[in-house]
Amino acid sequence: MADSLVSCVIPCYCSSATISAVIEEIERAAALRTDYDLEIILVNDGSPDDGATARAIATLAEQSARIVAINLARNFGQHAAIMAGFAQVHGDIVVCLDDDGQTPADEMFKLVDKVAEGYDIVYASYSGHKQHNIFRNMGSKFNYWCNHVLMGIPRDLEQTSYFACKRFVVDSALRYENPYPYIEGLLFQAVQSYCNVPIVHRAREVGASGYSLHKLVSLWANGFTAFSVVPLRIATIAGLLFAVVGFVLTVVLIVQRLLDPSTNEGWTSLMAGLLVIGGLIMLLLGVLGEYVGRIYLSLNKIPQYVVRDVHDRRPATHREGEE
Repeated sequence: MADSLVSCVIPCYCSSATISAVIEEIERAAALRTDYDLEIILVNDGSPDDGATARAIATLAEQSARIVAINLARNFGQHAAIMAGFAQVHGDIVVCLDDDGQTPADEMFKLVDKVAEGYDIVYASYSGHKQHNIFRNMGSKFNYWCNHVLMGIPRDLEQTSYFACKRFVVDSALRYENPYPYIEGLLFQAVQSYCNVPIVHRAREVGASGYSLHKLVSLWANGFTAFSVVPLRIATIAGLLFAVVGFVLTVVLIVQRLLDPSTNEGWTSLMAGLLVIGGLIMLLLGVLGEYVGRIYLSLNKIPQYVVRDVHDRRPATHREGEE
């Protein structure tokens, strides 16, 4: 008899051609581990594919009672879809992975076993060999740097979409009810011990990444405005520095004028100064506006996600365990 339950959460976006293979791989891996029971939460994040992904995950849920299919009302983003999946888990250990087969599901127990050793969260590490394009990889590295600087997430930890964590970490994340969740920031609010496990990142066999430049920028903005006040502190420091520079330049100009009354005022330097200061002011107002806007949305209780329907045939004992 299984000692523990592992919950797999998979956000799905236009993955009707790949999700069945991912589920088969998970089930093959789980069949070799009789010490763990398994449940799989599939979350369709409003895929614009004429219902193909919704039908695919509904079929999977009908075929197995340990698979739950959730359809969101529209596209809310990968992190909101993960939160919707988190809300349905019953397991002692939660694994999150992708729907396209690039995160090898047959290696998930490498992560699970590390969590069982006592780590709060364990991320797959691809050792710099992610099978994404150069632009996407550069964006990931920039995101790691921002997470370290803005949220204090350790620099030596590689964060990926393939991870396993203890249930209390997920429960802590679920306390966040505001819009625009950022998974890395939410998980690390409750984490003390962590590590990476080397995993081979596969090349994409079908389709293309659902992350556009706009979505990547939006995700980055969610992280630094929702879980850090560092940008506001940077704005304060920048304002102070420019004030000091302006004061020094003013003194220099006054002294220069007193020493040489014939000195002509420079049009170029004046316009350059105005443009730089004006640009800085607009940038700082934009940062402040992001914070104010998100406060406004939170006060108006904009939902993280809206569930259209759920296909759940899990045993009643599992459902009671959640309450």
